[in-house]
Amino acid sequence: MSKNLFITGTGTDIGKTYVTGLMIKKLQESGLKAAYYKAAMSGNDRREDGSLVPGDAVRVKNMSGISQPPEEMCPYVYENAYSPHLASRLEGNPVQPEVVKAGFEKVAAEYDYVTMEGSGGILCPICFDEQKIMLEDVITMLDLSCLLIADAGLGTINQVVLTWFYMKSRNIPVKGIIFNHFHRGNIMEEDNLRMCEYMTGLKVLACVADGDTQLNMELSELTALYE
Repeated sequence: MSKNLFITGTGTDIGKTYVTGLMIKKLQESGLKAAYYKAAMSGNDRREDGSLVPGDAVRVKNMSGISQPPEEMCPYVYENAYSPHLASRLEGNPVQPEVVKAGFEKVAAEYDYVTMEGSGGILCPICFDEQKIMLEDVITMLDLSCLLIADAGLGTINQVVLTWFYMKSRNIPVKGIIFNHFHRGNIMEEDNLRMCEYMTGLKVLACVADGDTQLNMELSELTALYE
């Protein structure tokens, strides 16, 4: 059975997929059998035959070099770039927890390390009409600890602290923070790191700059995050 970790963020488009790809790449290049999983993926293009390309899965696969087929990385793929609850309302095929769990357990049985990425931020609704399923319900169902990805720029103190405070109130364990879009030497961004550590008690584990192709983090520190 694999060791697992859930990746959430302070919101959408802050680079969760990019950072996740770097994490999986480091595991893969170290000889570990690593895999990716996501419950629901929105904003995907269609192939000529009308089928949907699981874009985040393909990006992670291309970044990391893993051999895992994209088809087993995500059970729910939607075209509209909306929250999964709204995308499925328009397109059909709403998320069912048992399907998500079965897909995750299949991947977990075949790989050593599974990195599961969330949709949007921690309060993202996964399904709403047929069942009320929030992202935190998926995390709890699979009994996962989390890593928080945040943008390094202006406004991140408020976003990080509010996200952490909510997760703490829901008893969701958070292992630490990785900041994306980081500019070393930028006085504001470096202060953001210090303030977020001070206000949450979480450790900043790594910082990722635009264009980075490697995660600046020791392998032992990375693997220690997985349970």
